[in-house]
Amino acid sequence: MSNRAMKTAIGIAKRLMRLLCVILLVMAGSTALVRIAPGYLSDAREMDARYASEARARLATEAGQSHSVLQMLEIEVGGWVRGDAGISRQFDVPVSELIMPRLAVTGSLISRSILLAWILAVCASILASAGRKPSPLWQTPATALMAIPTAAMATVCILADTGGPVLVMALLLAARDFKFLHRALRKALLDTHVLQARAQGLGSRQLLTMHIMPSILPQLSALISLSIVTALSAIVPVEVIFNVPGLGQLAWNAALNRDLPVLLAITLIMALAVTASGALSSESLDWKSA
Repeated sequence: MSNRAMKTAIGIAKRLMRLLCVILLVMAGSTALVRIAPGYLSDAREMDARYASEARARLATEAGQSHSVLQMLEIEVGGWVRGDAGISRQFDVPVSELIMPRLAVTGSLISRSILLAWILAVCASILASAGRKPSPLWQTPATALMAIPTAAMATVCILADTGGPVLVMALLLAARDFKFLHRALRKALLDTHVLQARAQGLGSRQLLTMHIMPSILPQLSALISLSIVTALSAIVPVEVIFNVPGLGQLAWNAALNRDLPVLLAITLIMALAVTASGALSSESLDWKSA
């Protein structure tokens, strides 16, 4: 085996080990936090005489299995080994049956929001960076949008009967992406080779495609990871307020009902999405530097 192939194999092994460590830490941390949360073994059905005895019997069984976090973790890992990710405490069905349909809904919402956000952010950044002394007023809309909580923005859209979840998430992402892109463009415009190309009479389109965009591509790959993380952080309030049947809404319902298997599955999916986006970003940076 050549040295290059060996280095590639070692790099892949390191990434797989890192991913495995992330999964184990997420599972252990989520299980511990849910277990020590107040009212974990409570059940709303205890208040209903029709289900009180059944609920108490089920809670007694869960209490017997929840003496230690390690025992709970063993049960959850067993569910993932079987392939069903455990049994939902709230719906009494395999978690995989709840996750898969909602995963497609959330994935579509996030992808459309990121696409629209990038279109808005790139167009606004190019306009704001035009000229030798761009007006600081271009920063005002982005600053205002960043100051508005996601839930408040979604509530305003519902009250005004305008917009939807894609628009709210796109505005949230575009405001943050604009700040990043605007700084990157302004820095690129002051590079020596760009100033020389401008002095030689190159047009704005040629400057952008031949000199500016290639110089900021590594930073754009990092921005993709940031966009995904920001979108995941906003998915719960957006889906709950707009009643979107996605992972965010399912996570909210699972938290209200102390549904550990569902919470653990969604947390793992989000952790894997963040880890994967970060790995792709670092790979892109390594490839550009090479």
